Amino acid sequence: QVQLVESGGGLVQAGGSLRLSCAASGRTFNSYAMGWFRQAPGKKREFVAAISWSGSRTYYADSVKDRFTISRDNAKNTVYLQMNSLKPEDTAIYYCAAAPNSALVQKTPTYWGQGTQVTVSS
Repeated sequence: QVQLVESGGGLVQAGGSLRLSCAASGRTFNSYAMGWFRQAPGKKREFVAAISWSGSRTYYADSVKDRFTISRDNAKNTVYLQMNSLKPEDTAIYYCAAAPNSALVQKTPTYWGQGTQVTVSS
């Protein structure tokens, strides 16, 4: 069982930056691939970024490539999402997710966090 708790959301102006954190409980954190998803009002939840259990491989949605960076610190059981050059269309609830491998975490995560709100004003 893995429990995920996101933090770091908030209100930021367009062009600004935020860093989201996701703290995971459980001794097997470093055996899970981790990911971030987001859901804007009236839209379906969409994949944002993922990282392998070792951190050696990362994956991004085209809409955030070159602006967002996913990373992890297995010693701290934490995964991060650094978001730069934010746009109003990045406004959404951001969810942390975990799955046994990188392919699964991008499609059908096993575990979800409760989400953190990110609002980008124009």
